[in-house]
Amino acid sequence: MKLTYDNICNKVINNVSLPKYDVKKVVENTKANPIWLHFGAGNIFRGYIARLQDDLLNQGLATKGIIAAETFDYEIIDKIYKPNDNLTLVATLSATKPTEFRIVASVCEGVKADSSDVSSKTRLKEIFTNSSLQMISFTITEKGYGLKGLDGNYLPVVLSDIENGPSEAKHAMSIVCALLYERYLAGKLPLAVVSMDNCSHNGEKLQNAILTIANEWQKNGFVTSEFIDYLNDENYITFPWSMIDKITPRPANEVLEEVEKLGFTNMEPVTTAKRTYIAPFVNAEVCEYLVIEDKFPNGRPALEKVGVYLTTRETVNKVETMKVTTCLNPLHTALAVYGCLLGYKSIASEMESKELKSLVENIGKEGMKVVVDPKILSPQKFLEEVLYERLPNKAIPDMPQRIATDTSQKIPVRYGETIKAYLKSNTLSVDDLTYIPLAIAGWLRYLLAVNDNLEPMELSADPMLEELCSQLKDIKVGSLNNDLTALNPILANKQIFGVDLLETSLGEKVEGMFKEMLTGKGAVLNTLKKYCK
Repeated sequence: MKLTYDNICNKVINNVSLPKYDVKKVVENTKANPIWLHFGAGNIFRGYIARLQDDLLNQGLATKGIIAAETFDYEIIDKIYKPNDNLTLVATLSATKPTEFRIVASVCEGVKADSSDVSSKTRLKEIFTNSSLQMISFTITEKGYGLKGLDGNYLPVVLSDIENGPSEAKHAMSIVCALLYERYLAGKLPLAVVSMDNCSHNGEKLQNAILTIANEWQKNGFVTSEFIDYLNDENYITFPWSMIDKITPRPANEVLEEVEKLGFTNMEPVTTAKRTYIAPFVNAEVCEYLVIEDKFPNGRPALEKVGVYLTTRETVNKVETMKVTTCLNPLHTALAVYGCLLGYKSIASEMESKELKSLVENIGKEGMKVVVDPKILSPQKFLEEVLYERLPNKAIPDMPQRIATDTSQKIPVRYGETIKAYLKSNTLSVDDLTYIPLAIAGWLRYLLAVNDNLEPMELSADPMLEELCSQLKDIKVGSLNNDLTALNPILANKQIFGVDLLETSLGEKVEGMFKEMLTGKGAVLNTLKKYCK
């Protein structure tokens, strides 16, 4: 049985929850007068965001779905969306209950955000110039908003967009800016432009990118100053901030086997030319959080009825700060680097190690002393859920190697903010920090690309990887003659840590822990045992 409208409409499929609404009617309504367009057609969208609108449709609280637009890997539309009538089979993985399966049918159309594809370009313009459109949202990863390279100069594709104007836009942010210009020309129609990416101040990042493109176009005569005014006027265009939290790992073989037992065919994952690994099904954890700044100048779906927190920007920022500096992300990063060093293949299996469990429990305790309390969520309860329900969930096939990606970009927020809070405190001292320095030392040891068994290991992608590994290339595990002054430029790098660690006692502490991990085979685990009793 293939995943298609004809195979699910008015049918009963054992152990699978099906849409309770007229799918084809919702598709017709949505295509004619869309209310929601989402950029980024990957797993977090299909397994969570689209499911929220599916919840509203099932409860009779909505009559329209979402249109998905892919900005990076157009094969997703051709190989996943079209063959399955834009449907997704969502598998919710619980640690204590059988897997729950559900077909999400709220995605009514899949479009390529590709300006070279005439039909897609025309369709996106139709959507953007329709007054019914209330919001566009994004899960394109933080990189998707980046306009400049590490050298501080515009990326070649962005420079080309700036020089050639809206009609030739190729970068995701340029394409969206061009479409917003079409909406402006259609009568200054209002719209909420909502980043739902898992990054700090996501709305601000999105807004800055769009305004940068628009201002460059205005300088080159492609758009008027009135268009800039339109983008800056919250009566017309808003850029709400949000915080999203739900793990949707890459498709797991164990879940595929369950899916096939249900009778579905053609559900195997595909690997695209751009190395996207994706399947017609999504596996996801039970826990989920979405907090959005409530600024929607053209109305919005009733998301508060399906568990979304609609609140102020200040509260969104506090929830995001709580999550990424204390309750989840710092723990994930520590498990990622140590998991790679110690040969673990899943986060859940790491939580069976008393040393690693102690490490993340204590990182949480260190952060909790300076945590920002958002009030709408309890930091302590959130942390306990992470430690004792989410991270140990064996049903979630999440790998430390995936989470170790781009660690240099994550550390300034995940650890740096807590360090800065300790430095500012009148009652706390960075001298009292043990487990955050241990996490940092573990990352530096990871950069040597040799695991705790002294075997070479592949490092996850990171924009600073080449630079950092080059600085540490002469440090050898097992050598008694290492010159650890090579660490100094890294420890002093405020871009990485948010502060110069050498100006605090943490520099010496991290170096000492790092040195302990160099003594030979098993030194990483022995160091963990020493501190994580």
